[in-house]
Amino acid sequence: MSYFEELAFQYIDGEWRSGTGSWDIVDFNPYNGEKLASITVAGVDEIDQAYRAAERAQPAWGGTNPYTRRLVFERALRVIDDREAELSAAITAECGGTALKAAFELHLAREFLREAVHLALSAEGRILPSPNDTKENRLYRVPVGVVGVISPFNFPFLLSLKSVAPALALGNAVVLKPHQNTPICGGGLVAKVFEEAGLPAGVLNVVVTDIAEIGDALIEHPVPKVISFTGSDKVGRHVATVAASHFKKTVLELGGNSALIVLDDADLDYAVEAAVFSRFIHQGQVCMAANRVLVDRSVEQEFTEKFVAKVRSLKVGDPGDPATHIGPLINAGQAEAIGSLVEQAVADGATALVRGRTEGTLVEPSVLTGLKADAAILGQEIFGPVALIIPFDGEEEAVRLANATPYGLSGAVHTGDTERGVRVAKRIDAGMIHVNDGTVHDEPIVPFGGEKASGVGRLNGDAMVDVFTTTKWISIQHGKSRFPF
Repeated sequence: MSYFEELAFQYIDGEWRSGTGSWDIVDFNPYNGEKLASITVAGVDEIDQAYRAAERAQPAWGGTNPYTRRLVFERALRVIDDREAELSAAITAECGGTALKAAFELHLAREFLREAVHLALSAEGRILPSPNDTKENRLYRVPVGVVGVISPFNFPFLLSLKSVAPALALGNAVVLKPHQNTPICGGGLVAKVFEEAGLPAGVLNVVVTDIAEIGDALIEHPVPKVISFTGSDKVGRHVATVAASHFKKTVLELGGNSALIVLDDADLDYAVEAAVFSRFIHQGQVCMAANRVLVDRSVEQEFTEKFVAKVRSLKVGDPGDPATHIGPLINAGQAEAIGSLVEQAVADGATALVRGRTEGTLVEPSVLTGLKADAAILGQEIFGPVALIIPFDGEEEAVRLANATPYGLSGAVHTGDTERGVRVAKRIDAGMIHVNDGTVHDEPIVPFGGEKASGVGRLNGDAMVDVFTTTKWISIQHGKSRFPF
């Protein structure tokens, strides 16, 4: 039995069960169209059951010695090591991920689990002084209780674990809703890993469903105190609005329109390597991808020639072939949308230095230049293999162009002078900027998140403690207080 047959269920209170919704999510391989699984969606009743199971299980889990809790994550690491080939195959089949993408995703998943081992011991309290000589103030960091996690389709296993693991490590219970295009990698596999690692029943629950079936029940439910959402800014705005109306805290990791800046003193060969990877990793379906490549006009021609040559060398095709660089987009609708985006940009005056064809879900790379300043494609996130090359004259214009977007997630600056790169990076309105590197990076202890429409809050490291615990003040009067009446 494959993972897709074994895990095509809801996972609630430690049991794999069918949903009771009114329709099925059919899980397809985006490359060849093969049906992988059919999952009856969870209804509102299952959402309630999942949250109630989490609510029941959380006190015991939260009260477990953190040294004991962390053993679960150590065992989860061993499960991933033992099942690496199967997990990699699942990522390729369900996500259309190349061998490089699958290896990248599993590597980072391990890193975040290792950090969860440490996070289990990171909820440190404090003792604060009081103006009253006989009074003691203690601040405790306690679990928020139950966390709702909504994960995306592009790196589903990693981006589910990225919120689930720290929330669990800090003593919370979790209800996870994976994206409907990746219910197994983003949901079932996560539950399976923790089940095999010995996580108690009810502490993690997975519901496979859609807003068309449950409306806002996942966010409005009274049990969860925090909602962690990764996805588009459009959906993120809705999540934030609904959650705020119910006094729930949110952490929102949303879209991007990152700029990779190539200054006049950059190592052009190296900058090309960084830019091609940053734009085309996982077919460009990455929130941190370098949508826009900004190049100083003095080196534009040389850079562009080398960039185009590198792009033309990329192999498009079967993600199961280790030689493939670019596999399929997640579905045919997304592929058609990217093709239309390129057609519209060319109709509006852009020049296609490389014009990729679309065949089913396979979209060949496109490289556009000569874009007008008001071109619609410049201001939006491009979730596909399309690169925009934009010349600039000097640092001032580079900064202005980089900031001319409603997003502010990631970016990069290439230069022969590191401190010059830092000066430019400080002026970019984004949460993460990398000097002489690519735009696609994530490290377990470094705060991850964006500005503007790219999200609210930060994940990773100490930021996880802020998100998934709350502060409780307990004072102790060792003497006697005097009351005015």
